[in-house]
Amino acid sequence: MTTATTTAARAFRGTATEGRSEGELKELVRHAGAELELAPAEIIIEWAVATFGDRFAITSSMGDAVLAHLAGQVAPGVDVVFLDTGYHFAETIGTRDAVEATLPVNLISITPVQTVAEQDAVYGKDLFARDPDLCCALRKVKPLEDALAGYDAWATGLRRDETRNRVIAPVIGWDEKKRKVKVSPLARWTADDVERYVVEHGVLVNPLQYDGYPSIGCWPCTRRVDPGEDPRSGRWAGTGKTECGIHA
Repeated sequence: MTTATTTAARAFRGTATEGRSEGELKELVRHAGAELELAPAEIIIEWAVATFGDRFAITSSMGDAVLAHLAGQVAPGVDVVFLDTGYHFAETIGTRDAVEATLPVNLISITPVQTVAEQDAVYGKDLFARDPDLCCALRKVKPLEDALAGYDAWATGLRRDETRNRVIAPVIGWDEKKRKVKVSPLARWTADDVERYVVEHGVLVNPLQYDGYPSIGCWPCTRRVDPGEDPRSGRWAGTGKTECGIHA
């Protein structure tokens, strides 16, 4: 990407842009997907910011602040959306607060329509144990869809090495459910790449990462993982479930 484009990416923040039609968005995906497949993560984010302006947002589950840090360096003030399910570990909320306090991003916390208590009253206590798919739909999938309504594109920290379902994840793709462009700047990164970036840049990491939780979700559905185990095996252990539905 040229210096001019990089400058445009930085300048675009704070400038409202009109939403594009679905056809226009899909055309962007077709052209940019191949062009940016081997591009560095920073360049991918620069393209997204220059292309979509204020209609582009980063999402983060706060397992670490790598994507938020990258985005903040490329486009200070970029929106970073965090989904507060009401079931997060205290360490995850603490990581979110630290990101908001230390990085040049606009942290936006969103919550489900119902509190945990309200959900219990309607569906019964501990829905996560009886119907984890419905719980995820209510507390993750729907709230995020609503929060992204004003954006044309969203970025995720998804990596191809995380699960079998993610090995073909495109760097620039079309999210059929959300009808938006899905940007995965870290898709080609490995766990070692993430660790290297964390060390080189002193990036914030959720402390649970160092306490046996390499993949962090809601506390009722996340367990510690023994050394040598699949890092994602601690999510929804024993249920056969591997995704919350956001990336399905």
